[in-house]
This record gives sequence, C-alpha cells and structure tokens, in this order.
Amino acid sequence: MSLTYTYLADHPIDDSGCVKVVFRQVGDFGTPQFGNPAAPNYCTIRTTGNCKIEPRWDSKGHARPWRNALFLRVAKGFLDRDETITVTFGDTSGGSPGWRAQTFVEPTFEFKTFVDPIATYQFKELKESPIVEIVPGPPARAICIAPSQVRIGEPFSAILKLEDRWGNPTERIQHIRQRGFASPGIETVCACDKATGLSAESNPIEVIKDEAPLGRFWADFHAQSEETVGTNTIRDYFAFARDAACLDIAGHQGNDFQITDEFWADIERAANEFHKPHRFVTFSGYEWSGNTPLGGDRNVYFAENGGRIARSCRDLLPDEQSIYDDAPTAEDLFAALREQSKANPFVFAHVGGRYADIRMHDPSLEVAVEIHSAWGTFEWLLEDAFRFGYRIGICANSDGHKGRPGASYPGASSFGSYGGLTCVRSKALTRSSVLEALQARHCIATTGHRPLINLELLTEDQVARMLGDVCRLSPGTTPRLRIWGTGTAPIESITIRNGLETVAVERPLGEPGRRVRVVWSGAEVRGRDRMVAWDGDLVVQGNRILDISPINRWNPEAQIEKIDDTHLRWRSITTGGLCGAILTLECGDAGLLEMNTAQGIVCCELQTLGREPNVWPFGGVEKRIEISRLPDGPGNRDFSIELPLDHLHTGDNPLYVRVAQEDGHLAWTSPLYIVLEDS
Repeated sequence: MSLTYTYLADHPIDDSGCVKVVFRQVGDFGTPQFGNPAAPNYCTIRTTGNCKIEPRWDSKGHARPWRNALFLRVAKGFLDRDETITVTFGDTSGGSPGWRAQTFVEPTFEFKTFVDPIATYQFKELKESPIVEIVPGPPARAICIAPSQVRIGEPFSAILKLEDRWGNPTERIQHIRQRGFASPGIETVCACDKATGLSAESNPIEVIKDEAPLGRFWADFHAQSEETVGTNTIRDYFAFARDAACLDIAGHQGNDFQITDEFWADIERAANEFHKPHRFVTFSGYEWSGNTPLGGDRNVYFAENGGRIARSCRDLLPDEQSIYDDAPTAEDLFAALREQSKANPFVFAHVGGRYADIRMHDPSLEVAVEIHSAWGTFEWLLEDAFRFGYRIGICANSDGHKGRPGASYPGASSFGSYGGLTCVRSKALTRSSVLEALQARHCIATTGHRPLINLELLTEDQVARMLGDVCRLSPGTTPRLRIWGTGTAPIESITIRNGLETVAVERPLGEPGRRVRVVWSGAEVRGRDRMVAWDGDLVVQGNRILDISPINRWNPEAQIEKIDDTHLRWRSITTGGLCGAILTLECGDAGLLEMNTAQGIVCCELQTLGREPNVWPFGGVEKRIEISRLPDGPGNRDFSIELPLDHLHTGDNPLYVRVAQEDGHLAWTSPLYIVLEDS
C-alpha cells in the first residue's frame, strides 16, 4: 500500500529538533527504507520548511510497547509554525511495490506522534495521532472446526471460517448445524463456502454412546491484548477466542510490569463478562515476567474472583505506583499466591523472551510446563522438570500478540511458530472442573491442531489409569501401555518416553516411496536470542523434483522457491520449532541430495534414506536437519499401540507420548506416573 502522513507544526521546531512517530513493537509491517526507490517499503519525505528532514528508523527507539520509531530530525534550518513534514510510506513512483502493512487486523493502527521542538530530546506526545484501520485481505483458505466429542444422535454445530493468506478471518463465521452421527467411532465433517468454493475438513470427532466421564475441551490460556504489549482490546480478545477460534477455554496474560491497577481490575471484569459455564470458560491472570535468574516467566491464573497481582517489577507503571505488593523472585511469587488460596491460583512455567528457571517450583501451584507457543517449541523445559523429579503436566498455548488467541499465526515477524493449544480432559466445562483437571495433569499439548489422543495404563487389577494419573505398582508386575487416537494429518511417528529415556518409536508408515521429508529445527540458545537462520538451497543430482508440500511455512512471502526441477531455494528461521518440506521425486531412491544452509552443508545418497530419519546435528539447542522417505500414498491418521512395560525402574516412571504428523504438527500427552515400589 501507499500512505501519506503529514505533520503540521503548531509550534516551531528548532534546528536538530525532531518529530518521532512510533508504532507498536508487535507490528510486522515492512521496515521503512529511504535508499532504494524500486525496493519494497520505500519512503520519501518532503517539507514546506526552510530545512532538511533527516530520517532514521530505530526498532528500539521508544519505550515498550511502542518500540518501533521513525525519527524525523530537522536539520540545516528550522520548521516554523504551520509548516509541514510529509512522509509517503510506500512511495511507488520509483517502482517500489509499496509499503507492506502489518499482517493482522487492527481497527486502530496508530501513528503515535511525539515532538521535541526545543532540541532537548524531551519528547511531548500529541493529544491526537493519526489512526488507520487494517482490514483482512481476500479469502485464501477455509477452516472447519467441530467439537472433539459428541454423543450418538446428538446434533451439534461446526463452524466454517474463511481466512486471508495471513490467517485473518475475512467473512462472517458460518455456523453449520449437524444432525449427529448414528453410530460410535471417529468422524469428520466437511464444509464448503458457496460464494468462493473454498472447502475444509474438520478436526476428528469422537462419537460416543453415552455421556463421557471426561470431555475434550480446547484452550488457549496465554496471550495478550493492546492494554499491554498485544493488539486489540481485551474484549476483542475474548470475543475472538470464543467466536473465531472456537475455543472452550481462554485466559489472558499481560506482562505484570505493564498492568496498571485499573487494568488489573478490568481483566477480572472482562473475564467475568465472557465467562459462561458449560459454554465458554475464562480465567483472569497475568504473566509474572521476572528475569530468568529470578525465576523466569510464569503464567498465573485465578479460578475464583479476588486474585491480587504480585509483580516482578513496576517499570512501566505510571510513576511505578500500585496498591499491590511486589514479588521480585519466583519464590516470592509462590509465597504470595499461597496466601490467596480463596482465589484458587495456579501457575504454568513459560518460555518467552525470558525462560522459566524451574529449580524454583511449588508443586501445589505450578501444575504444568508450557512447551510450545508462538515463540517456538521447548521440550527441554519438560526435560528440566524430569531432571528435578517433578510431577508436572504439559500444556501449549499461543502467547499471541496479534489479537488472535486460539488461531495465532506468526505473520512476518520473528515469532517462528503457529500458536499452541491445550486439550483439557475435564469432567465439565466450568472453572472448578478445569482447575481440577489441570491439577490432575489431565491435559494434552499441541502445536495448534486438534487431534484425538488417548494414553491408558492397564494393570493386573484391570483398573485403567489415564494420562496424568499416579499409579503405584509392586515389583514383578508388567503393566501394559495403550495409546490410540486420530491425527489431523497422516502420522509420521509416535514416540513413547519414560522421562528422559525413549522406550519405543512407532512409525505407522508404508514402504518408503518417492516422497522425501526434509525438516530443520532447533534454537541457538534458550533465551531471547534463540532465532536460527536456515537460509539456503537444495539440489538433487540424478533425479527430478516433481512437487513440493511445505511444512510449517507460515509466512506466505517466504515460501520455498523452485529454481528448476533439481534446485530449491528458501529463507527460513526456527525458534525451537521445525519447518521444511516434503518433496515428491521422480524416483525415490536414485541420485544425490545436497543442502547448503546458513548452519552447514548436508549431503546424502537418496538410496540410503528410509522411514527412520537421517539426522545431522548443528549444536545450539537441538539444532538439526532430518531427512527421511515417506510412502507414496496418503498415510494413516489413525494409530493404536499396546506394549508391555517390562523395563521400569524403582521410583517415578513418567510415561508420556509425543505424536508427530507429516505436516509438522506435534502433540504431547501429559505423563502418566508409574511408581514402582522397592522389592
């Protein structure tokens, strides 16, 4: 797009004075540039004053959350009253395609303006600044979401929504009434938009005979709105979670150091306004945002009203004033929460800009570790919990900042992953039942999809235990672990783990064929500078590439480019998660494949590849490239495994399952804890 911004001076601006235009730091619009008229995001500047305007872009030029700043410095003269500075964002006159707007909808995209008229670097904010509306693009795909569990003959509604290429809903969401299914089993529904012809298949639906003891409820507990560092209001936030993401459960998590006392009260009000037991459950809360040596990020929630915020610091509060006490370490936080038992607090350990140091841990409060979000995938946090001997659940949420809880696309920014979801196996859709389920670790984490996954332990007493349960066994017994379910895409692997140990890996694939799966993953470090650049290319010799299916390529402007039938090129990052592609080759086992990436070079003969991936490590935090071969035909989405557990050790055995799909989506069950007693 091309957009003109004009500043009209009502006070003279001295030589070396400045106008500063700031934007929200989560905005992923194109970075303005002033040097190449033919390149994207080219901007020009004019003034009616007898001076020169020197532009400078600084991505950390203002205080959070308005960190992105354009400085317009007056030089070689001055700007008098009623004279103007005009900036054309996306000037196309020299061949530039224009300025790329941010990729997510926002009705109040603001050009917040400050002025330093006296050249003292004391900027004064204008009372009013220009605002434009960011609207969706044309429909690019359809999404169908259905309940994960219904009874035989029970009518239900599925939703059909159309999204633009960046993940914004484009039309009114359609509710499609279904008559119900006549027999038990696993079903899906398909829906088509008549106007566009776009269609979609729903997530799998478990059809059951009778009322199930536990439901399957989908949650995004963790994201932010514009009152802190996100976008759009907290009421827009809850409405999107309920209506556009079709969630059953939502929480709100602003950074503690930015939540004013007034907004803290409004968080509880908004959560209560949207809370409708048995339909849509909401939780008030905040993100305790201490530096990692002080405990690191924790997500705090209250299942009852009246919770008090305990902040890691007050840096962004007006005059640092608050009626609430501070909690400068995670141990202080846990102590403050223990004093609020009537509000039923609970905590997740989180990896964001900071990461949780879970050596500080309170098992009565901290019920889960969050191992996936828009920031990436962090299985190492779960491994930390096992090393410390904790009994902990596993969750995943979005930590989205773009106003789309439950459907959080990363856009064009440094967020590398689609936001996660947590499936809560709860007796009822109420705050108390959801809390009870989380405390019992009856939850499953996913990278944003909605599979059906079951984990069950069968013992000699014929009593079945489920994920999250604690089961005590005497020596000499051999329980059996049963895993079954249905994915949203063909299953690549099912990994059964006992804490840090891999017990078994099942790959329910047919014979390797002409499809080759190439993925890269990992992070540089655990902290904020975790981003890994994987820019590179791939060449096959003695073979031809017939087709490409991208894996987790969420940015439509950074897709894999096919140079010719033997050569691919891409720009890519990971922040702990994975991305890549499935290549369909002319011949599955002929020729040579070579990858040249920013992390290193990989070379292999295609005939050496099988269902088990070849792995090339590159240091960092699980940085790696994996290449394997897949069958030609569509893979199986259903899986069922039963295996004896005959190598348990004395003490806790945290058995859990990681399900990987061909399309890159992952899911993890919370551990089932088998306690083998001493002989």
